[in-house]
Amino acid sequence: MANPHARQSERKYSVRLARATDIPQVIAIDTENTALPKAEYWEDLFERYNSRPTELDDDTQPKSVKRYRFFLVACDGDTVLGFIIGEVRAWEFGSPPCGWIFAIGVRAGTRQGGVGHILLEALNERFRKAGVNKVRTMLARDDTLIMSFFRSQGMMAGPFIQLEKDL
Repeated sequence: MANPHARQSERKYSVRLARATDIPQVIAIDTENTALPKAEYWEDLFERYNSRPTELDDDTQPKSVKRYRFFLVACDGDTVLGFIIGEVRAWEFGSPPCGWIFAIGVRAGTRQGGVGHILLEALNERFRKAGVNKVRTMLARDDTLIMSFFRSQGMMAGPFIQLEKDL
């Protein structure tokens, strides 16, 4: 059964596009979660995903803008509690257009408070507005925390199998 307190706490968080001033907090959350500081990686992702608005987030853009990339943060005031990054991709591996989640992270002290859920729902809503009806992600088999989160959100194994080879 879902935690009834989690739904109450979700209401105080706001979700918005990430800003340059959020990136140090995103880096801190990721470092806390992975123990691997990757500042340049996150700064590069921010540039790629937020260098110009998408038509779904900025009504002043012409409708010809078809770049559906999203770097979202959940905030409580000025504090970033979590982030999610995704985009609409099409035709890789024969897949029709779908949403892809590339990264998600939540501050350890706020887990199970609904932050991950509201981030995923905000991203899914943007994917729906972009006209897709499926969302995918890829994760390490031994990442039980992330696996448990995505499964709790209704995600399950899809039709693709990842293969790899050492070079």
